[in-house]
Amino acid sequence: MEQQLNENHQKVPSLVAENHQQKKKGIVENDRIISISVVDQKMISKGPFNNFTTPNKDCIETILHEYEKTLSHRSRYHLGYPVNLSKGNYANLDPLMSFHINNCGDPFTDPHWGFNSRQFELGVLDWFAQIWEINKDDYWAYITNGGTEGNFHGLWIGFVTSSRELLGDGILYASQDTHYSVFKIAKLYRMEYVVVESSINGEMDYEDFRRKLLLNKDKPAIVVANIGTTFKGAIDDLDLIIEILHECGFSNKRFYIHCDAALLGLMLPFNKHAPKISFKKPIGSISVSGHKFLGCPMPCGIQMTRKSYIDLISQDVEVIYSKDATISGSRNGHAAIYLWHNLSIKGKIGLEKDSQKCLENASYFEGLIKGEGIVCFRNEWSLVVVFERPKDDEIIHQWQLSCEGDLAHIVVLPNVTQEKLTEFFHQLISGRTSRTNMTQSS
Repeated sequence: MEQQLNENHQKVPSLVAENHQQKKKGIVENDRIISISVVDQKMISKGPFNNFTTPNKDCIETILHEYEKTLSHRSRYHLGYPVNLSKGNYANLDPLMSFHINNCGDPFTDPHWGFNSRQFELGVLDWFAQIWEINKDDYWAYITNGGTEGNFHGLWIGFVTSSRELLGDGILYASQDTHYSVFKIAKLYRMEYVVVESSINGEMDYEDFRRKLLLNKDKPAIVVANIGTTFKGAIDDLDLIIEILHECGFSNKRFYIHCDAALLGLMLPFNKHAPKISFKKPIGSISVSGHKFLGCPMPCGIQMTRKSYIDLISQDVEVIYSKDATISGSRNGHAAIYLWHNLSIKGKIGLEKDSQKCLENASYFEGLIKGEGIVCFRNEWSLVVVFERPKDDEIIHQWQLSCEGDLAHIVVLPNVTQEKLTEFFHQLISGRTSRTNMTQSS
């Protein structure tokens, strides 16, 4: 049995090499991506282990090396999803990866255990408090595992606030183009929710919002304002939403607004004339992702709310010597360090430059597409360019495009250069021309 296992180990490197030669499992053929995975799942699950006793180090190294090559190739051909794949220089952080760092509990409470990075977390949170214009003593926040957790926390506060302070469960209002997590959260919390129509550009239909508010004037309103919708990159007009709430008879105490700013929350503050997200307005919370525009190598985010709301959900937990006011218990302490590192390296000037570059590149690609007569649009201040879905599925898979029905989109983040956009554009046009010629000849 042991001899057979050792023979299997010896086969693993050759299996990886064979995968390169197979069209369905190779990485590249004629400089085009064929499939996402080059390392067979069976190799990963069974290959490295010798009867769960002695690991085959050569096999492990081979698999990890092949996986690194896969990631490199897939990063080169990635345009469809909101993640900044710029490779940061993290050499000075590498030694920290050998430590367990856990930020369990309330970041504003000093826990018993010493393997946390709460000092870094508090530094990051104070930085966001400045750009979102809330005093240090008036906010509460924490670093999440991503935008969805931020939505979970924001809506949790909105739900509890409406039911405890206003003597009646509130109704959640969110547009059709809202991130799918919001409706999942509403179902898990058993919240009553109303889907508001969207305009063709993905922005909330404000007249439909008004009509539906008036139908439920007796119940508090919990509203999700999208600061960049998932597919079309539309920005809901926060000021108009607040105005409509007031006109419909909702005082500031009878509504709660959660701003889902996962993508654009780190871009808009560095553009003078862009829509402003600020706690100076009567909003309840803001969530943003750290791996999207900023480009942290692991999924993470920031959820910020008003300190006055936290007592409604927070409770002391003796076993961790902290308060429990977060969604997850254990939290990635490395994420706080990477966020702090990236913000420190970039600074406000660097983020402003990245923002301008992304907007210019998005406009550049929009111009290329429209110049060829392809249906295309981009919302103001958005990094998302929406266009006709390519007929060629190979292009969709190669460039990892996000699609909805007859539309596709790309997201222009700091790692996306004009050279990459031009390469994709030429391939897209080449595919359309080939199909046109085939149709005419037939």
